[in-house]
Amino acid sequence: MPVCPVTHHRLDLDGIDVFYRAAGPQDAPVVLLPHGYPCSSYEFRDLMPLLADRWRLLAPDFPGCGYSATPDDFTYDFDGYADFLERFTRHLGIERFALYLHDFGSQIGLRLAIAQPQRITALIVQNGDIYEDQLGPKYAALQRFFANPTRRRAPGWPTRSASKASRRSFSTKWSRNWPNASRRISGTCIGRSCRRAARKSRCR
Repeated sequence: MPVCPVTHHRLDLDGIDVFYRAAGPQDAPVVLLPHGYPCSSYEFRDLMPLLADRWRLLAPDFPGCGYSATPDDFTYDFDGYADFLERFTRHLGIERFALYLHDFGSQIGLRLAIAQPQRITALIVQNGDIYEDQLGPKYAALQRFFANPTRRRAPGWPTRSASKASRRSFSTKWSRNWPNASRRISGTCIGRSCRRAARKSRCR
Protein backbone atom coordinates (compact mmCIF):
# COMPACT_ATOMS: atom_id res chain seq x y z
CA MET A 1 0.00 0.00 0.00
CA PRO A 2 1.51 3.37 -0.99
CA VAL A 3 1.98 5.84 1.85
CA CYS A 4 1.27 9.44 0.83
CA PRO A 5 2.78 12.43 2.62
CA VAL A 6 0.86 14.72 4.96
CA THR A 7 1.40 18.42 4.36
CA HIS A 8 1.00 21.25 6.86
CA HIS A 9 -0.77 24.50 6.02
CA ARG A 10 -2.00 27.77 7.53
CA LEU A 11 -4.80 30.04 6.41
CA ASP A 12 -6.46 33.22 7.56
CA LEU A 13 -10.12 32.47 8.24
CA ASP A 14 -11.90 35.75 8.89
CA GLY A 15 -8.97 36.94 10.97
CA ILE A 16 -8.28 33.59 12.70
CA ASP A 17 -4.90 31.98 12.06
CA VAL A 18 -5.83 28.33 11.34
CA PHE A 19 -3.45 25.40 11.07
CA TYR A 20 -4.50 22.26 9.21
CA ARG A 21 -3.07 19.03 7.82
CA ALA A 22 -3.86 17.77 4.33
CA ALA A 23 -3.15 14.66 2.31
CA GLY A 24 -4.31 13.11 -0.93
CA PRO A 25 -5.11 14.31 -4.47
CA GLN A 26 -6.89 17.64 -4.86
CA ASP A 27 -9.55 16.06 -7.07
CA ALA A 28 -10.27 13.05 -4.80
CA PRO A 29 -13.42 12.71 -2.62
CA VAL A 30 -12.96 14.68 0.59
CA VAL A 31 -12.96 13.33 4.15
CA LEU A 32 -13.10 16.01 6.87
CA LEU A 33 -11.47 15.01 10.17
CA PRO A 34 -12.63 17.10 13.15
CA HIS A 35 -10.43 16.14 16.10
CA GLY A 36 -11.34 15.27 19.68
CA TYR A 37 -10.64 16.99 23.00
CA PRO A 38 -8.12 17.84 24.34
CA CYS A 39 -6.24 17.22 21.12
CA SER A 40 -5.62 18.48 17.61
CA SER A 41 -5.12 17.28 14.04
CA TYR A 42 -1.95 15.59 15.36
CA GLU A 43 -4.09 12.59 16.29
CA PHE A 44 -4.68 11.87 12.58
CA ARG A 45 -0.99 11.99 11.59
CA ASP A 46 -0.77 8.20 11.07
CA LEU A 47 -4.25 7.67 9.63
CA MET A 48 -4.08 10.27 6.88
CA PRO A 49 -1.17 8.79 4.86
CA LEU A 50 -2.91 5.40 4.75
CA LEU A 51 -6.07 6.81 3.16
CA ALA A 52 -4.52 9.46 0.96
CA ASP A 53 -4.07 7.22 -2.07
CA ARG A 54 -7.80 7.51 -2.77
CA TRP A 55 -9.17 10.32 -0.55
CA ARG A 56 -8.41 13.97 0.06
CA LEU A 57 -8.04 14.29 3.85
CA LEU A 58 -8.42 17.61 5.68
CA ALA A 59 -7.80 17.92 9.41
CA PRO A 60 -7.97 21.42 10.91
CA ASP A 61 -6.93 22.42 14.42
CA PHE A 62 -9.94 24.04 16.08
CA PRO A 63 -9.39 27.56 17.42
CA GLY A 64 -7.86 27.17 20.87
CA CYS A 65 -6.31 23.80 19.95
CA GLY A 66 -3.04 22.64 18.43
CA TYR A 67 -1.31 25.25 16.29
CA SER A 68 -4.38 27.38 15.54
CA ALA A 69 -4.85 30.74 17.21
CA THR A 70 -6.96 31.34 20.32
CA PRO A 71 -8.93 34.50 19.54
CA ASP A 72 -10.76 36.23 22.39
CA ASP A 73 -13.88 36.85 20.34
CA PHE A 74 -14.43 33.26 19.15
CA THR A 75 -17.49 31.35 20.42
CA TYR A 76 -15.98 28.30 22.12
CA ASP A 77 -18.95 25.96 22.06
CA PHE A 78 -20.31 23.27 19.72
CA ASP A 79 -22.24 25.75 17.59
CA GLY A 80 -19.19 28.01 17.29
CA TYR A 81 -16.99 25.12 16.21
CA ALA A 82 -19.63 23.84 13.75
CA ASP A 83 -19.72 27.31 12.20
CA PHE A 84 -15.92 27.23 12.06
CA LEU A 85 -15.99 23.93 10.12
CA GLU A 86 -18.56 25.34 7.71
CA ARG A 87 -16.41 28.41 7.02
CA PHE A 88 -13.23 26.32 6.81
CA THR A 89 -14.65 24.07 4.09
CA ARG A 90 -16.12 27.02 2.18
CA HIS A 91 -12.77 28.82 2.30
CA LEU A 92 -11.09 25.80 0.68
CA GLY A 93 -13.84 25.48 -1.92
CA ILE A 94 -15.08 22.15 -0.55
CA GLU A 95 -18.78 21.66 -1.29
CA ARG A 96 -19.31 17.97 -0.43
CA PHE A 97 -17.42 15.75 1.96
CA ALA A 98 -17.57 12.75 4.27
CA LEU A 99 -17.33 13.44 8.00
CA TYR A 100 -15.37 11.35 10.48
CA LEU A 101 -16.97 11.86 13.88
CA HIS A 102 -15.55 10.87 17.26
CA ASP A 103 -15.08 12.25 20.76
CA PHE A 104 -16.35 15.85 21.08
CA GLY A 105 -15.79 16.35 17.36
CA SER A 106 -18.85 14.17 16.80
CA GLN A 107 -21.16 16.81 18.29
CA ILE A 108 -19.53 19.51 16.19
CA GLY A 109 -19.70 17.57 12.95
CA LEU A 110 -23.26 16.41 13.57
CA ARG A 111 -24.42 19.99 13.97
CA LEU A 112 -22.90 20.80 10.60
CA ALA A 113 -24.46 17.68 9.03
CA ILE A 114 -27.92 18.52 10.42
CA ALA A 115 -27.69 22.11 9.24
CA GLN A 116 -26.41 21.23 5.74
CA PRO A 117 -27.22 17.58 4.96
CA GLN A 118 -26.92 18.18 1.21
CA ARG A 119 -23.16 18.63 1.65
CA ILE A 120 -22.55 15.35 3.48
CA THR A 121 -21.64 12.26 1.47
CA ALA A 122 -21.10 9.95 4.46
CA LEU A 123 -20.89 9.89 8.26
CA ILE A 124 -18.23 7.74 9.90
CA VAL A 125 -18.99 7.59 13.64
CA GLN A 126 -16.52 6.13 16.14
CA ASN A 127 -16.77 6.57 19.90
CA GLY A 128 -18.82 9.76 19.69
CA ASP A 129 -19.78 11.73 22.78
CA ILE A 130 -23.23 12.47 24.16
CA TYR A 131 -24.01 15.34 26.51
CA GLU A 132 -26.67 15.93 29.13
CA ASP A 133 -28.67 18.38 27.05
CA GLN A 134 -29.01 15.69 24.36
CA LEU A 135 -30.21 12.85 26.64
CA GLY A 136 -33.67 11.44 26.00
CA PRO A 137 -35.99 9.05 27.94
CA LYS A 138 -33.57 6.15 27.39
CA TYR A 139 -31.15 7.73 29.85
CA ALA A 140 -33.65 8.68 32.57
CA ALA A 141 -32.30 6.09 35.05
CA LEU A 142 -28.75 7.27 34.44
CA GLN A 143 -29.76 10.90 35.02
CA ARG A 144 -31.44 9.94 38.33
CA PHE A 145 -28.26 8.20 39.43
CA PHE A 146 -26.14 11.21 38.46
CA ALA A 147 -28.43 13.45 40.52
CA ASN A 148 -28.30 11.15 43.56
CA PRO A 149 -25.47 8.59 43.42
CA THR A 150 -26.20 5.65 45.71
CA ARG A 151 -25.22 2.02 46.10
CA ARG A 152 -28.88 1.08 45.87
CA ARG A 153 -30.04 0.31 42.38
CA ALA A 154 -32.22 3.07 40.99
CA PRO A 155 -35.48 2.17 39.19
CA GLY A 156 -34.65 1.17 35.65
CA TRP A 157 -31.00 0.45 36.47
CA PRO A 158 -29.67 -2.75 34.82
CA THR A 159 -29.84 -5.82 37.04
CA ARG A 160 -26.68 -7.70 38.01
CA SER A 161 -27.63 -10.57 35.71
CA ALA A 162 -28.06 -8.13 32.81
CA SER A 163 -24.68 -6.62 33.61
CA LYS A 164 -23.06 -10.08 33.58
CA ALA A 165 -24.72 -10.91 30.28
CA SER A 166 -23.41 -7.69 28.79
CA ARG A 167 -19.91 -8.51 30.02
CA ARG A 168 -20.08 -12.03 28.55
CA SER A 169 -21.19 -10.55 25.23
CA PHE A 170 -18.27 -8.10 25.26
CA SER A 171 -15.79 -10.88 26.10
CA THR A 172 -17.12 -13.02 23.26
CA LYS A 173 -16.79 -10.18 20.76
CA TRP A 174 -13.32 -9.35 22.05
CA SER A 175 -12.04 -12.92 21.67
CA ARG A 176 -13.64 -13.25 18.23
CA ASN A 177 -12.08 -10.05 16.90
CA TRP A 178 -8.77 -10.32 18.72
CA PRO A 179 -8.09 -14.07 18.87
CA ASN A 180 -4.44 -13.57 19.78
CA ALA A 181 -5.24 -11.65 22.93
CA SER A 182 -3.78 -13.86 25.61
CA ARG A 183 -4.72 -12.00 28.77
CA ARG A 184 -7.88 -12.81 30.63
CA ILE A 185 -10.44 -10.10 30.04
CA SER A 186 -11.56 -8.22 33.10
CA GLY A 187 -12.56 -4.69 33.92
CA THR A 188 -9.27 -4.24 35.78
CA CYS A 189 -7.10 -5.50 32.93
CA ILE A 190 -8.97 -3.47 30.35
CA GLY A 191 -8.71 -0.37 32.52
CA ARG A 192 -4.96 -0.80 32.94
CA SER A 193 -4.49 -1.41 29.22
CA CYS A 194 -6.48 1.71 28.35
CA ARG A 195 -4.48 3.82 30.76
CA ARG A 196 -1.19 2.53 29.30
CA ALA A 197 -2.41 3.20 25.77
CA ALA A 198 -3.49 6.71 26.75
CA ARG A 199 -0.07 7.46 28.20
CA LYS A 200 1.66 6.24 25.03
CA SER A 201 -0.56 8.27 22.69
CA ARG A 202 -0.59 11.67 24.36
CA CYS A 203 -1.49 14.29 21.78
CA ARG A 204 0.93 17.10 21.09
